[in-house]
Amino acid sequence: MAPYSPVGKTRERIYRFVRRRLELGRPPTLREIQAEFGFRAVEGVRKHLQILVEEGRLVKDGRRSRGYQLPANLSPATIQVPLLGRIPAGNLSEAVGHLHGSILVDTPMPAGSGAADEFDFFALRVEGDSMLGAGILSGDIVIVQVQSTARSGDIVVAMVGDEATVKTLRRTGRRVELHPENPAYQPIVPEPGDRLRILGKVIEVRRYLDARRKRRR
Repeated sequence: MAPYSPVGKTRERIYRFVRRRLELGRPPTLREIQAEFGFRAVEGVRKHLQILVEEGRLVKDGRRSRGYQLPANLSPATIQVPLLGRIPAGNLSEAVGHLHGSILVDTPMPAGSGAADEFDFFALRVEGDSMLGAGILSGDIVIVQVQSTARSGDIVVAMVGDEATVKTLRRTGRRVELHPENPAYQPIVPEPGDRLRILGKVIEVRRYLDARRKRRR
């Protein structure tokens, strides 16, 4: 599942570059960003920055030449993670990996650890009711920490072949199964020839009661 289009990847790289410079107290100029990423014209940089402003990831102060700032509610322990389409919580379905925006996430900051990175996490909107018993409803957004392994009992986003799902991981010896939390569904038991790949562990569930706000995410 490719999380970004080429344009989305470039914008994420620009955001990370600008954010690092802002955190160091050295906001970059448009020309510096242009040189860093090899744009032919500064207008291309300006368009990417404008979209980042519209997404709420940057704030623009038009009174200053280097007027881009981080939002006031973005603390060192808060990062913006990409929202990547939808993930089924029922029968397997092809994963949608297009970028649908971003979400603010407060991340744990263990003592001695470095700052969390945006690419350490992603978010997905769930479709289906197979995880009702775990408190995950259709339409909820799950925040996922990127990792390729998980313990038995963890709720994970996993790929089986080219299809993705969110389920509870169960291990019995060398056997791995993906279990729903709804008796109406059967566990997914990968066949020997199937390729099971864990994309990450679900660490948070978001639910928006205001339907209008939900549609904007």
